[in-house]
Amino acid sequence: MFSIGDFAAMGRVSVRMLRHYDALGLLRPARVDPSSGYRYYSADQLSRLNRIIALKDLGFTLEQLSPILDEKVNVTELRGMLRLRRAQLQDHLAQESARLARIEARLRLIEIEGHMSTEEVILKSVPPMRIAELSAVAASYEGQDIGPAISPLYPELIKRMEQAGVPMIGAPIAYYDPAPDASDAVTCHAAFPVGDVPPGDHGFAVVDLPGIEQAATLIHHGPMEHVDGTMQVLAKWIDENGYQPTEGKFAREVYLDYHPEHPEDGVTEMQLPVRKT
Repeated sequence: MFSIGDFAAMGRVSVRMLRHYDALGLLRPARVDPSSGYRYYSADQLSRLNRIIALKDLGFTLEQLSPILDEKVNVTELRGMLRLRRAQLQDHLAQESARLARIEARLRLIEIEGHMSTEEVILKSVPPMRIAELSAVAASYEGQDIGPAISPLYPELIKRMEQAGVPMIGAPIAYYDPAPDASDAVTCHAAFPVGDVPPGDHGFAVVDLPGIEQAATLIHHGPMEHVDGTMQVLAKWIDENGYQPTEGKFAREVYLDYHPEHPEDGVTEMQLPVRKT
């Protein structure tokens, strides 16, 4: 038998915590001296203590532990819980990292307010073209929703085009439409310009993409996660030159220099349909 102090040291927990576990009925002493009230624990109870600590660190509340412990959770089950918790924490860290990146991007925009130059904006027409495309629906037009929806489409489209023997004849394109029956969702189209396509079902759509009569265009350098600044320069040019965005139209993205593995090296032309007011 061990005194509560010795057992706490053996289990690497505090005496206060052992008393708390006792009060909750999670880990009763093996014996309590009736005259002094001193608590004593056996070495076998370290097994239950280990499970309490492991489950608590997995995110379970102390109130949730008793029924789990009473079911005699084994090492295999604990390992499965650990894997699940690890995946949950990794997902949470990824979400928090992305959130901090968005905050940093917004702070950069705030820092350059009043210093945005619109001299590089070009107004031009965009000719129609035939494209091969795959599409997916994103929950919104926000970057954190668009990226995961459209990025996987390009390697899949390339694979299917190669299988069909259809070469790409121009830079990759992304364009967007409001998704039907949804207030915020958008349909993302990942596309490549193509020439003649053999008849048959190749696992991708062949679309004649309409031209744009007037597009305010600007070259964006770097990852698309930082495109907000480029879009705000376009907005400033539109406002200063008496134009309006064409209602219901999103900017097209033409990836002039496409680096999926190194997005910081990317060069993208943003093409926003506009009309004169």
